[in-house]
Amino acid sequence: MTDIFDQELGQTPANYAPLSPVSLLRRVERVYPEQPAVIHGSLRRTWAQTAERCRRLSSGLVSRGIGKGDTVAVMAPNIPEILEAHYGIPMAGAVLNALNIRLDAATLAFILEHGEAKVLITDTEFAPVMREALSQIGREILVIDIEDPQGPGGDRLGEITYEELIESGDPTVPITLPQNEWDAISLNYTSGTTGNPKGVVYHHRGAYLNAMSNIVGWDMAHHPVYLWTLPMFHCNGWCFPWSLAAVGGTSVCLRSVSANAIFESIANHSVTHFCGAPIVLNLLINASDNERRDFTHTVKVMTAAAPPPPSVLATMEQSGFAMTHVYGLTETYGPAVICSWKPQWDELPPDEQANTKARQGVPYHALEDLQIMNPETMDPVSSDAAEMGEAMFRGNIVMKGYLKNPKATKEAFAGGWFHSGDLGVMHPDAYIQLKDRSKDIIISGGENISSIEIEDTLYRHPEILEAAVVAKADDHWGETPCAFVCLRDGSPASAQDIIDYCKEHLASFKAPKTVIFGELPKTSTGKIQKFKLREQANGS
Repeated sequence: MTDIFDQELGQTPANYAPLSPVSLLRRVERVYPEQPAVIHGSLRRTWAQTAERCRRLSSGLVSRGIGKGDTVAVMAPNIPEILEAHYGIPMAGAVLNALNIRLDAATLAFILEHGEAKVLITDTEFAPVMREALSQIGREILVIDIEDPQGPGGDRLGEITYEELIESGDPTVPITLPQNEWDAISLNYTSGTTGNPKGVVYHHRGAYLNAMSNIVGWDMAHHPVYLWTLPMFHCNGWCFPWSLAAVGGTSVCLRSVSANAIFESIANHSVTHFCGAPIVLNLLINASDNERRDFTHTVKVMTAAAPPPPSVLATMEQSGFAMTHVYGLTETYGPAVICSWKPQWDELPPDEQANTKARQGVPYHALEDLQIMNPETMDPVSSDAAEMGEAMFRGNIVMKGYLKNPKATKEAFAGGWFHSGDLGVMHPDAYIQLKDRSKDIIISGGENISSIEIEDTLYRHPEILEAAVVAKADDHWGETPCAFVCLRDGSPASAQDIIDYCKEHLASFKAPKTVIFGELPKTSTGKIQKFKLREQANGS
């Protein structure tokens, strides 16, 4: 028997609609139609113009047989077309698969096949690699070419251009929502460092909620000017393409990221916000005088990826940037944890503020729960900032699962939590702090050594630009820390100098036994590829 609150009080069109970030486009078109939506070189478009193009994109795809559950892949840098794809493709009922523009042909072919893409929208700059990828998938798919005037050009691969598709579409079709908010909205692939990448499926509900959490967590006022340094192919740009519609924001597009381009955009367009990995922060910190431009306003920056060294955060703050540290994974729609700042921390000395800000923090508003847990017992660790466990997530901004991989999905959700694979501690104030990836912990002579702790020390060395630490096999100790270091130009620092510096600031057993100099390999999102460094350190 139902209780009185369920009797004849069901869902109707009047009191229920599925949550979807697509609805945010409909609202911004109504409320802020003349507000600037896109800046790309000399191009300017309002939100009314952008909404019309999204309608046309949706209609054009539907007229070519694309509908619910079909995958549409997009290979493009941060240009207006991929921003439009975040609305137009889901409006057609289809699923957006934004491709990493730095992948090789074989990996791209795997993704197109595994995701069963029916359409590929690709910028002509990437014609060579996409031609090769398409030749490997063994089936015909509809290819649509983007010819961006700001790009370098390139061959057309398809039968129609993106602008021709837009022209063919109906500008009057309604902006429609999915019937079920659990429907897939996008497909994102993990880095695949240990095999083929896994397809992470997002649903409309999660995308909507994380888009709104971005706004609340970052205290994002209406009409921000957002610079696209973060790739939109990375966790759908951490859901910010949808966040910007909610607040009537302006997207400043960048085909490629450089210190000069960032400073120019800040100065010329009064950029208020941007996101990026620590590599982007390093670009700005180490920019030459010729690359820099003066600006008088404070720019809000959200950073994630590997835990940023406190010294980097402190330098950015001193340079006119207000830093917010977040943490998440592809499986959590991007940021799901934020180091929410407390007013009393303003009184701390600058170095203590930076150390505090380097912690990952507390759950995003739309994340149900976040814990550091013993993965064997599934018990929370002590809140003593010392006992190590695995970061685990639960809630609406956790993925649906891995596409066509029930085994991996089951393992990831074991015990009713998403297992991140990241190791950390819980502080007494309930803020978490990561210490390492489970596979990156170094066990030397029976002692657990955090590579992140050593890296933080290395980044404080005045001659070091970038650093990463991995385990190196050792006959006596089992493993020892091996440091990979990129020095500033002209630096005379030697390996022994680096080791001695670490011994001055760390317990002696934590200091690297080996130092290797050179450029560090990175992913397209700025993450240092430690698996490559491990191979190098161990001669494999």
